[in-house]
Amino acid sequence: MLMKKTKMPDAHQAPPGRATPMPVTDRHYVHGRPLQPPFPEELERALFGLGCFWGVERKFWQLDGVYTTAVGYAGGYTPNPTYQEVCSGLTGHNEVTLVVHDPGVISYRELLQVFWEAHDPTQGMRQGNDTGTQYRSGIYTGSKAQKNAAIDTRNSYQALLQARGYGRITTEIIDAPVFYYAEDYHQQYLAKNPGGYCGLGGTGVCFDDQGTRRG
Repeated sequence: MLMKKTKMPDAHQAPPGRATPMPVTDRHYVHGRPLQPPFPEELERALFGLGCFWGVERKFWQLDGVYTTAVGYAGGYTPNPTYQEVCSGLTGHNEVTLVVHDPGVISYRELLQVFWEAHDPTQGMRQGNDTGTQYRSGIYTGSKAQKNAAIDTRNSYQALLQARGYGRITTEIIDAPVFYYAEDYHQQYLAKNPGGYCGLGGTGVCFDDQGTRRG
């Protein structure tokens, strides 16, 4: 079973899913802003996967300039999957966090800096003790500019990691797939359950990206 969970499934293995989206309360538990669009026009979206989404979402909602966050599933085959289906390793989905931010306050490259430093992107289909395809490192880009920034920062961080003895970055960088909201109880989970599990942990290698510096 472990081998199945650490190898991407084929589409024919995936559960059929459902046409109905997951019902989600449309207010962020921490600050009360919307979880779902429409969002103010000046805001931009980012989508990241870096391990269990409970701790990841908290990491991003605490940042100045982040308007709202939500957790969900992306990068697989099953439409509107359940958590149990994703955990089976058969849907191909990753646990991801949607970050809606004001680029005038926090840039996409600054979000990428947080992304790289918050986890170990060299671990393949796991993050720490969490093993499975749903815990893989991923950046899901919504524009050419986002993809270029993701690749550029990956290359820079690879050099820094290599100098510290780490291996090859395994982060997938692809065009943003459909984002399916996770069940309501997963949204802002660590605010609702302050003593809940958080397996998020970085390498300790700081990423001093020249591209994030403001004039």
